[in-house]
Amino acid sequence: MTTYHGSVKVGGAPDVRELAELIITKVAVGPFDNDCYLLRCRTTGEQLLIDAANDARTLLAMVGDGLGQVLTTHRHQDHWQALDEVVAATGARTLAGRYDAEGVPVPTDRLLDDGDTVEVGNVRLTAIHLVGHTPGSIALVYDDPKGHPHLFTGDCLFPGGIGNTFGDPDAFRTLLAGVEQKVFGRLPDETWVYPGHGNDTTLGDERPHLAEWRERGW
Repeated sequence: MTTYHGSVKVGGAPDVRELAELIITKVAVGPFDNDCYLLRCRTTGEQLLIDAANDARTLLAMVGDGLGQVLTTHRHQDHWQALDEVVAATGARTLAGRYDAEGVPVPTDRLLDDGDTVEVGNVRLTAIHLVGHTPGSIALVYDDPKGHPHLFTGDCLFPGGIGNTFGDPDAFRTLLAGVEQKVFGRLPDETWVYPGHGNDTTLGDERPHLAEWRERGW
């Protein structure tokens, strides 16, 4: 079995991580180098796609037969450009944060709030509502009972900092506080972070830099 590294390129092969109960497939799509993640329950085969960002053809090829749900992490256009086509082709139910759903042009079947459970077959994940990059961004954590947690952060946390708050100091303070409290304050250093763009990281790699992020203001 090849080792998962989480470094993917637009037009390149997906990277696959096989956990005891869940298979995670990561692929990059253009033109903004978005990361999309397919979660598949090993027992039931049920699947959830995180961010139908673009390039429906690539996403549908990755999905194969049967997609139950698509979660849109937040309202920004680069994260839902293929959503309509993917839903039309698969009949998947749509999920989005309660306060971002109005900015997603495809109707949302389920509005997510902080702490809500998202089930993918026998696998359970928990929604984390984070404010600052957008009003209703949703991160999703899978606390692997046979390993460490896995955290899908959308555009709220990356290697090297939190998400863009567009020069708004209040939004920056709100997002940083949310990430510190709900992510770093609850999850261990071993937690693997899957962001909305670029390479993966861990909370342990990022935790020492929180004070630096606060000082620089972005």
